[in-house]
Amino acid sequence: MGRSGRLSMTWGKSLDGFAAKAGIIGPHPPFPTRKTMSAITLRFLAEPNTVNFGGKVHGGTVMKWIDEAGYACATSWAKRYCITVYVGGIRFHHPIMIGDLVEVEARMAYTGNTSMNISVEVRSGDMKGGQMQTTTECLIVFVSVDSHGRPMPVPAWNPETPGDMALAQRAKAQLEASRAAASPKP
Repeated sequence: MGRSGRLSMTWGKSLDGFAAKAGIIGPHPPFPTRKTMSAITLRFLAEPNTVNFGGKVHGGTVMKWIDEAGYACATSWAKRYCITVYVGGIRFHHPIMIGDLVEVEARMAYTGNTSMNISVEVRSGDMKGGQMQTTTECLIVFVSVDSHGRPMPVPAWNPETPGDMALAQRAKAQLEASRAAASPKP
């Protein structure tokens, strides 16, 4: 990185140290535990460089965000590198406008031996209005792999709430339907 990148990094560290000494903030907390990392939400503004010919965020950009949030959720759960092996049931409900606040929430829905089925919901809205609406949703499957690309076991995720149980059921049903559609008919 250039000189300004190093300067801002150093400046940020000085501010953290100053704030900690002043009692404004404490030391950075460790990463959340496995239980809390079964879900992750990314938040950011939809930027002008994501615009399509219709003046809205390009669908391919939304799919990239889905993959990134899913990867963060899968990797933090498996504690190792994960690869995307399936994206299904993607549904675009509403467009995302440039300047909207975007939330991409990835939640563990179901685990197999080496795979993690993650439900991703994208929401957006105008920050001045304070309302967010679901714009896109899908199921994405990741597999945990070793340094040679071989599948590795993942810890089991057990749904605890009725909402989690319903999500797990929907994920299983969608995967079964996908497998049935892909298998050759006699």
